Amino acid sequence: MIIALLYLILGGAYLVVIPLGLFFYLKNRWYVVSSIERFFMYFLVFLFFPGLLLLSPFLNFRPQRRQIAA
Repeated sequence: MIIALLYLILGGAYLVVIPLGLFFYLKNRWYVVSSIERFFMYFLVFLFFPGLLLLSPFLNFRPQRRQIAA
C-alpha cells in the first residue's frame, strides 16, 4: 500500500506539480534569461514534457490584446 501511495505522489509531482511551477517560471523569465539559463529551461521542458503536454490545454499565456485609443 505504501508503494502505491509513493508511486501516486511521485507521478502527481511529475505530471502536475512540477510542470505547473515550470509554466509560471517560463512565463516570468522567458524574455530576460541568459544563454545558460535558456539552455536549462529547454532541458526542463524536455524533462517534464509529458506534464507540460497534459497541462497545456488548460493554461493560456498568450499576450493580452492591446487597447489602442483612437
